[in-house]
Amino acid sequence: MASKKSGSESDGANRPLLVQVVHEAEGADPQQQHQQWWNQILDVGEAKNQILFSLPMILTNVSYYSIPLISVMFAGHLGELQLAASNLANSWCAVTGLAFMVGLSGALETLCGQGYGAKLYRTLGIYLQSSCIISFIFAIFISILWWFSDTILIFLHQDPQIAKHAGLYLKFLIPGLFAYGILQNILRFLQTQSVVAPLVVCSVLPLIIHIGITYVLVKCTALGFRGAALAASISLWISVLMLGCYVLLARKFKDTWDGFSMESFDYVPVTFKLALPCAAMVCLEYWAFELLVLLAGLMPNPEITTSLIAICVNTEAIAYMIAYGLSAAASTRVSNELGAGNPEKAKHAMKVTLKLCVVLGVIVVSTLAFGHDIWAGFFSDSHVIIAKFASMTPFLMISIFIDFVQGILSGVTRGCGWQHLAVVINLGTFYFIGMTIAGLLGFKFQLYAKGLWMGLICGLFCQTCGLLLLAVFTKWVRLDLSPGNKEATSA
Repeated sequence: MASKKSGSESDGANRPLLVQVVHEAEGADPQQQHQQWWNQILDVGEAKNQILFSLPMILTNVSYYSIPLISVMFAGHLGELQLAASNLANSWCAVTGLAFMVGLSGALETLCGQGYGAKLYRTLGIYLQSSCIISFIFAIFISILWWFSDTILIFLHQDPQIAKHAGLYLKFLIPGLFAYGILQNILRFLQTQSVVAPLVVCSVLPLIIHIGITYVLVKCTALGFRGAALAASISLWISVLMLGCYVLLARKFKDTWDGFSMESFDYVPVTFKLALPCAAMVCLEYWAFELLVLLAGLMPNPEITTSLIAICVNTEAIAYMIAYGLSAAASTRVSNELGAGNPEKAKHAMKVTLKLCVVLGVIVVSTLAFGHDIWAGFFSDSHVIIAKFASMTPFLMISIFIDFVQGILSGVTRGCGWQHLAVVINLGTFYFIGMTIAGLLGFKFQLYAKGLWMGLICGLFCQTCGLLLLAVFTKWVRLDLSPGNKEATSA
């Protein structure tokens, strides 16, 4: 054995390094050697778990996003006025309501995620109820805004007839707003416990049912245009009932759901402290994209420029849904490990997610690079729009890739409870840097649509750098989850 070993060593001196590594373990299984090599680059086990977590989250979010979108499609087939009004209503609904509800529920990614990691299982149900109370209160104020939205839209110089129909549409969406708020909270409650596979059934099934409900209400009743909005509200409540019944009946939640409790009101202040900055964090980013569409309308050839920017914004939003699955995985893994008192494991999980997002980002932007003409054709038959979108594709690829990275870092921010710091970063980078540069390049230097998007890229890049610096230089701590003490304690 000694001579065999010495001979092996002398041969190794003349071997290339890679071959030495592969043959380092005598008689080792080649499959095992390959796996060890991959583990040096990427933690395969951690990556596999995050991918299995992300896929159901992507399907779930796409399904819930599609419910109001399908209603708009049905309404649009009733006529040009209904098409314009339903699109305006859907945009107003997303800007003033849905994005805010998503943001408010983000507090649970911190509180339930860290609570689950710390094995404070009962607090998860309490925080879920406290977050639902907050969402319900804000839904009341938003529903008042929606009720008078026709007057507001006319004040914002929208066509009066379109604005009145959009206002009518929004009134029938108000019940869906309350359902959407509760729905997002239940999603976060399940997500932080890594219960994601059942979400696919509880989201895809309501989406399929929604198509039937919308068809019946729009085509077979006198509701017509109003039926499209009402169908969205009904389908969102069906989703809430399905998820609610699952939580109430499944035995796996016997520790995290202890029934309704008045104690949840005591937890409202600490939940609100995280929910409001999280909502601002989400809305500031969302509104920046919508602002680009408004700025495009002030440029020469506003029809073409607005359509072009709108296609780019929609493309970015759809791409981000893919990244959001990994963002949710990062938030859950980080919050769980911080709650368990393992900050180093939380940082390791973040690094794995960032590596995965780079791979996923390259795949998405490469697909867009080769298929941009086909993709643009889904939105418009105009050869001018398709040609201009082709010239915008390189800039869109850059913004999507950066958006993937910042999406992961935003998930880490929610998992750590740094929402109040992220608000400052988003406000400064998007509006003081991004929109300023967009205005200068778009109008002053007359780069128009490209200038607007280059400004957005600058904002996204600065936001990503800010969130990365936040993750690197801020101490990773576990929050004190008791309602009496709001200060963070060291993990």
